[in-house]
Amino acid sequence: MSALLPNVSVPGSTAALLGTTDHPFNLTAAAQAGHGPGQSLAPLCTLCCCGLLNRILAVVFMVILAFAVVIGNVVTLTVFVQTRQSRTPQGYLKVSLAIADMMVGVLVVPFSIYTEIFLMVTSAPPIWYQGSTTSSAVLSSLDGPVNQWQPCMLIGPVFAGCTFVSISTIFLMTLERSVAILWPLHKDTLVTRRRTLLLILLSWAASFLLALAPLIFSRNFTLEYNECSRMCNYTPLLFEGRFPPDSNILLLFPAFDFTLLGGTLAVNIVSFSSIRQYTRKRKLLSEGSLSDGGGGGGGGGGCSHRPSFSDIKAAKTIGILTFAFTASFSPIAVFVLGNVVGYTWCNFSFFAFWILTGNSCCNVIIYSVRDHRFRKGVTLLFQREQSLPHGEKT
Repeated sequence: MSALLPNVSVPGSTAALLGTTDHPFNLTAAAQAGHGPGQSLAPLCTLCCCGLLNRILAVVFMVILAFAVVIGNVVTLTVFVQTRQSRTPQGYLKVSLAIADMMVGVLVVPFSIYTEIFLMVTSAPPIWYQGSTTSSAVLSSLDGPVNQWQPCMLIGPVFAGCTFVSISTIFLMTLERSVAILWPLHKDTLVTRRRTLLLILLSWAASFLLALAPLIFSRNFTLEYNECSRMCNYTPLLFEGRFPPDSNILLLFPAFDFTLLGGTLAVNIVSFSSIRQYTRKRKLLSEGSLSDGGGGGGGGGGCSHRPSFSDIKAAKTIGILTFAFTASFSPIAVFVLGNVVGYTWCNFSFFAFWILTGNSCCNVIIYSVRDHRFRKGVTLLFQREQSLPHGEKT
C-alpha cells in the first residue's frame, strides 16, 4: 500500500548544484546543500538502504518473491477454475483474492526489480524518473525537457488498490462464512452467486477509487519511486518546507483497512462463539446418546440444522487469513502514522512495504495446509499434466 513519504523541496538555488553533482538521483542530498551550512537533513537513502550489496540482495529477494507470488496464485486460480466444487460464492471470493495478489506479482514487484537493476547498472535514474514533480521542478529551472508522467502513476495505485481489494475480499469471505455458521438453512438463499459477483465488482471499484483519492481530491500529492521502500509511494509536495494542509488525507488508507479488519474480527468473534456453543452442545448430545442408548437418532436430528464440519473449518481458515493480513499490514500503518508526525524511517519502510507484499504468496500456503479440497485439486492438476502426454501418444 502506498504510504506517506516526505518529499524533498528543491529551491531555485539548488538547480545549479544539481547540474554539477555526480549523483543527480539523490535529490535529497542536493536539497540539503540548498539549506546552507550548519543545517543538515538526514538523507532518505542511507548506506544501509542503497549500498551495492544491499541492492543485490534486495533484487534477489524481489525475484524470488515475484516467482512465488505468480506461480502460487496461478496454481490457485487454476485449481478453483477447473474444480466444479469450487464454483461457489466462497470460491469466487478466493479467485478475486488470487487475482489481486497476482497483479502485485506481475506488475508491482517486476517494476521494482527493473528499477533496481537499472540503478545498479547505470548509477543514474531512468529517464521516466525525471518526470516526477521534484525532478520536473529542477529540469524546468534548467530549461530542460519535462515529462509529466511516469510509471509510478500506474504502479502505485495498482499496489494500493490490490491491497484494499485483498482486505475487502477477506471481509466478504468472513461475512459469507458467518452466514453459513449462524444461519445454515438460509445460506443458499442469502448468499447467491449473483450477489457475490456484484459485491466483488463493487469492492474492486471502491478499492481503486480509494487508491486514487489523494490524486483525485488533492493537487498536493504525486507518486514517486522511493529508494528506501523500493516502491512507488505517494509523496506530498512541500510548500516552503512544510507539508500541505491536506496531507492527512493519506490516513484514509489505514483507517479504511483497520475499519474492515475490525469488522472482520468482530464477525469472526461472533462466528467462533457460535461454533463453540455448537461444539459444546454436540458434545452434550453425544454424551446423552451414550447414556440413553436410544437417543442417538434424536441427537442426530437435533444437529441437522447446524453448520457442517467443512463450514466450520472454512471459517477457521478465513480467520487465519485475517490474522496473516493484519500482521503484514500493521507495519505499514505504523510507518504511515510515523510519517504524518514527521519521522522518516528508511530501513523500516523497506521491511514494512515488502512484508505486506510478501503476504500475496501466503494465501496459497494457508489453503494448502487448511483446505483438503484445494490439496486434492492441486494433486489432480499435476497428475493430469503428467498423464496428458502419455494419453496423447496412446
